[in-house]
Amino acid sequence: MRSLFPDSTPPPGEIERALKASGLTLLVGVDEAGRGALCGPVAAAAVALPPGARIPGLHDSKLLSPAQREAAAAAVLDVALASGVGMAGAEEIDEKNILNATFLAMRRALAAALPSLPRTPDLVLVDGPHAIRELMLAQKPVVKGDRRSLNIAAASVLAKTRRDRLMAELASAYPGYGLEVHMGYGTKAHLAALASLGPSPIHRRTFLHIS
Repeated sequence: MRSLFPDSTPPPGEIERALKASGLTLLVGVDEAGRGALCGPVAAAAVALPPGARIPGLHDSKLLSPAQREAAAAAVLDVALASGVGMAGAEEIDEKNILNATFLAMRRALAAALPSLPRTPDLVLVDGPHAIRELMLAQKPVVKGDRRSLNIAAASVLAKTRRDRLMAELASAYPGYGLEVHMGYGTKAHLAALASLGPSPIHRRTFLHIS
């Protein structure tokens, strides 16, 4: 299968076309958002698009503006065969470490999406270099997958928009940190707020190196 994934970076959809030639058509893309943030959950999404789906403007969520991401997320939900979002909170991140918590969020996203599919997917495409631990499905890690796979790009957009909405809601519960602006990432303003207010219950204590 290695030859199906060239080292170059084709636009999203190239991987799906290569897999279709090998008879693999029911695919699920998985990606995460918030892995590097100092607070809030890590979110993951799983998306299965119909073969040949076209979603204009869909790309790696990091390359889109917030308005473009919201529009793309709505378009994904309109056409997806199945979709699901899973999260792992700050306490789980501190307990399990961020990599294992990310895998947990990904498994939760898949558990939410798979019941809507007519059968077991041919392959789960996972953004990044790591296969999802404890997943009893055929899977393929894809480095820079959110720029190479349409299903992963769809999952990227869905994970990012859902997490951003949640962080905006949490900003009301934990005012003063500016969560609605930086979404929990370690900006100068966020670090200054931490120095003044201390950590909130949704901050990842292992990321802040405190017990």
